[in-house]
Amino acid sequence: MAPSSYQAPMRGDAKAKSGAGQSHKTDIAADPATVRKLIGQKGNEVATISPQDTIGHAVKVLSEKKIGSLVVTDAQGAIKGILSEHNIVRKLAETPGQTLPQKVEENMSTKVQVCSLDDTLVAVLNSMSQGRFRHMPVVEDGKLCGLLSIGDLVNFRLQELEYESLKLKQIIVG
Repeated sequence: MAPSSYQAPMRGDAKAKSGAGQSHKTDIAADPATVRKLIGQKGNEVATISPQDTIGHAVKVLSEKKIGSLVVTDAQGAIKGILSEHNIVRKLAETPGQTLPQKVEENMSTKVQVCSLDDTLVAVLNSMSQGRFRHMPVVEDGKLCGLLSIGDLVNFRLQELEYESLKLKQIIVG
């Protein structure tokens, strides 16, 4: 049953004019979100550390920069590993009181999965979930050009969902 305030269109009514505002094409995102889009918003600064640095130095850098991982690179900038808070906590439990003087290369994860700027965020998130890691370096033409965290991906997706919700409300309201 129609609400009492509703009146169906009548034969003599003027036809509603179509505005230039929204269309089916503008309401639907055609391209999936990519790493390039997220890095464009986030920035491409990456904190790196040398394999020869100590865990003590790494802890200081992590604390100062308020980050959760460091990409380990050689003098030429090639990725050699990644050192995360998780690596450090595990080593602290194994060698209490002896961890901070140890070298980064002895404690870093050496199997580093990377992504490219053209990878979709869904693919990156799936890789992180399946591999059970929280940080992924971004590489373009063999060079480090960014770092994504699982938090970056979740925040980006939440922003997308908010935007989609707003667009749907605008369509409904008119």
